[in-house]
Amino acid sequence: MDKAPQNSPHNAAHPPRQDLDSGNEVSGNQVFRLAHRVSDTFNSVRIQLAKRWKFVPQTIAYQGYGSTSQVRVLGRVLMTQKPLPGSKAEHEARNGNQNVRGWRAFTGVPLQFTDVEITIGDVVTHVQADRGGLIDTEVDVQLTPGWHTAVLKAEGTEPVEARIRVIAPDVKFGIVSDIDDTVMVTALPRPFLALWNTFVLSERARMATPGMAVLLDRLTIEHPDAPVIYLSTGPWNAAPTLARFLNRNMYPSGALLLTDWGLTQDRWFRSGQDHKHRNLERLSKEFPDMQWLLIGDNGQHDEAIYSGFASENPDKVAAIAIRQLSVSESVFAGGHSEDGDHTASRVPWIYSPDGAGMAKQLATLDLL
Repeated sequence: MDKAPQNSPHNAAHPPRQDLDSGNEVSGNQVFRLAHRVSDTFNSVRIQLAKRWKFVPQTIAYQGYGSTSQVRVLGRVLMTQKPLPGSKAEHEARNGNQNVRGWRAFTGVPLQFTDVEITIGDVVTHVQADRGGLIDTEVDVQLTPGWHTAVLKAEGTEPVEARIRVIAPDVKFGIVSDIDDTVMVTALPRPFLALWNTFVLSERARMATPGMAVLLDRLTIEHPDAPVIYLSTGPWNAAPTLARFLNRNMYPSGALLLTDWGLTQDRWFRSGQDHKHRNLERLSKEFPDMQWLLIGDNGQHDEAIYSGFASENPDKVAAIAIRQLSVSESVFAGGHSEDGDHTASRVPWIYSPDGAGMAKQLATLDLL
């Protein structure tokens, strides 16, 4: 097997812990450094308690994507509660059908800075999970277009498989879609509903946006080689719930690009807008010849984010499709933006309250 160099620029998910905690690497601000140390200490206490409560280390693999020469591998390392042997929970967990209320997804304790081995074919890469236990790394490969498997294994965990979709070099069309209020009706910005939806409600009780699953399915039939990316400001803790929701409601398979709440290296709170912008820029560099259909809603910041990206990269955007929230959804979302005047834009914009309306307009653009 080929051995990829540990912590090389492309293969290292994050720098070693000692680098993060030395000098001014975490932040030039002493308060930030102290906050990170307090957070790390608190997480260490949680890990000790988790061990006492018989939690076990677990590597969770998420779907990845990439080109024939480089793939993006995503996963997380946590301490989680092991279902009792022979129990219904164990059977459902093995088959990916466990009906989990939202709060249970947040009981896992991240294993910080854990070494993780990633095997893709004959290539073996060693990386390190970040402060939140997240694995987000690029691996240099030589793969054919189609589906491949990455095997992830952290110390003390069973190996798990992540599906990796490799996109052919001649594919020129891709789909990026928001989740909250775009493919799933959530009303997340309203504080009490956000708490209810996130920590109480099962994914089986969440509602799919009318017509959106059919729209995305038609798009993938029309463009069978197009990658599908679900770009959301939701937390990685919710990834299993979101994946089950998308699968249950027959949305096309696609990579989830989520974020983490809490401290970053230079901010008290993570910026959802920055998260989306950075990933759009990253996709544009990973697939320089790709044109993206950007799908979002008018309840938060999707219009501004997509507009900014399209202004900077008009040749990389096939169209922007914005779902219009209903009056009640707008109230839950804290208002909505009015349909903008995009007559001067080089990129087509469409607006509709549902997937059926979007489909009609996308057909006029020859995208359906």
